[in-house]
Amino acid sequence: MIRHKWDLSPKEAIALQRKLAGKVRVEPLRAEVRTVAGVDCAFIDGGKKIVAGAVLCDARTMEVVARACAVQPCRFPYVPGLLSFREAPAIIAAVRKLPHRCDLLMCDGQGVAHPRGLGLASHVGLWLDVPTIAVAKSRLCGEHRDVGLNRGCRTQLRFEGRIIGAVVRTRTSVKPLYVSVGNAVTLPDAVRWTLRCGRGVRLPQPTRLAHRYVSDLRRRRP
Repeated sequence: MIRHKWDLSPKEAIALQRKLAGKVRVEPLRAEVRTVAGVDCAFIDGGKKIVAGAVLCDARTMEVVARACAVQPCRFPYVPGLLSFREAPAIIAAVRKLPHRCDLLMCDGQGVAHPRGLGLASHVGLWLDVPTIAVAKSRLCGEHRDVGLNRGCRTQLRFEGRIIGAVVRTRTSVKPLYVSVGNAVTLPDAVRWTLRCGRGVRLPQPTRLAHRYVSDLRRRRP
């Protein structure tokens, strides 16, 4: 578990990312996964505020157990590679409002597949001290070979000679996802749970439901 102030300059945030990246744990899941939460967020009031949603699902059935949301002022500017300093505070607040602690958290964003090794999923995982998986729709850094067209096909995502993630086809003939370790999981576990949480669509059910939840919250704002 980490703690730091959030009111940083971009230069200070970059320095903190480099420091925190060394604290990310890549290790097998320590306990049985009974619940999986997904998170997502959106900007409202002309970008002045951010609304984050967390959806807790039964790990076996993917049925929704609980939902929670948080609305906070957006205090950090948009800077590529520093997304967590903009979105993480609201996401953390939403997850903390869930009635039960999740066993695994899935984030729509990057984990260690980040130029400095600390994307949104890693930052949130370290702060909450919970296993996290990063499931991104696009690549932030790294190179990879072509991925097979069938569901379950994957290939390594490499950056500066290191394996930083996997490019995974979650639905046949549909664009793949970029999966990486957030914190306290291994890459094989991250890939396995990403596929396991699929329900015939591209995105894993927890993050898909979180996206729908946040979209609904944004539409209902006065």
